Amino acid sequence: AATDSIGTQTMAQNMIATVATSIGNVSTSLSQLGTGSKSLTSHLTFVGKLQDSIDAGVGNLVDADLAKESARLTSLQTKQQLGVQALSIANSSSSGLLSLFR
Repeated sequence: AATDSIGTQTMAQNMIATVATSIGNVSTSLSQLGTGSKSLTSHLTFVGKLQDSIDAGVGNLVDADLAKESARLTSLQTKQQLGVQALSIANSSSSGLLSLFR
C-alpha cells in the first residue's frame, strides 16, 4: 500500500516479499494472457481457413448451377431449331404435293 514504510529491516524484508509476490502475480497474469492470445490466434487461423473452404464450396455450387443451366439452354435451343426445321420440311413437302395436283 502507498502508506507502508520501510523504516526497519523487518518492514523492508516484508516489502521485498510483497514485491516478489506481486512480480509472481504479474508473471502468472502475463502467462495467462499469452496463452489466451495464442488460442485466439489459432481460432483466427481456423476461421480463416473455414471461410476459404466455404467460399470455395459456394463457388463450386454456383459453377455447377451455371453449367447445368447452360446445358439446359443449349438443349432448348437445339429443340427449337429442330422444331423450326421440321415445320419447314412439312411446309415444303405439302407445297410439293399440291404442285402434283395442279
